[in-house]
Amino acid sequence: MSGYQPDFWHWWILGLALIIAETLLPGTFFLWMGISATVLGLLAWLIPAMGWETQVMLFAILSLVSIVGWRIWQRRHPDQSDQPMLNRRGEQYVGRVFILETPIENGFGKVRVGDTLWRVGGADAAAGTRVRVTDTDGVVLVVESAE
Repeated sequence: MSGYQPDFWHWWILGLALIIAETLLPGTFFLWMGISATVLGLLAWLIPAMGWETQVMLFAILSLVSIVGWRIWQRRHPDQSDQPMLNRRGEQYVGRVFILETPIENGFGKVRVGDTLWRVGGADAAAGTRVRVTDTDGVVLVVESAE
């Protein structure tokens, strides 16, 4: 690679390609690398004598700092949602009382929630017993007697 010197527009093209990749792939990883490449393109435009080694090193540092910085900021400022249980259906039922459709035998039974049967786990109980959902374990509702 002796003699090769990337121009500022190479970094802008890389930045654009990474930002486009971000729209096609999940996460926020490529976005920050794309922004880093764009910033580096601006630096390369302002300092045209910067060697390619320095440019690659700065790109790596800017990418690392921006990705780690974003992760830290996101941990400190989590997204707020008006529907926090949207993709956690089982957790929506914690605290609710249902009637056992099938008895809990050997730790498992079923309750009807709307038009769906849910598997429940808890102490053995007869069909028709009222149970309260206390937790979820994957797709199993953890219940206790509500009587």
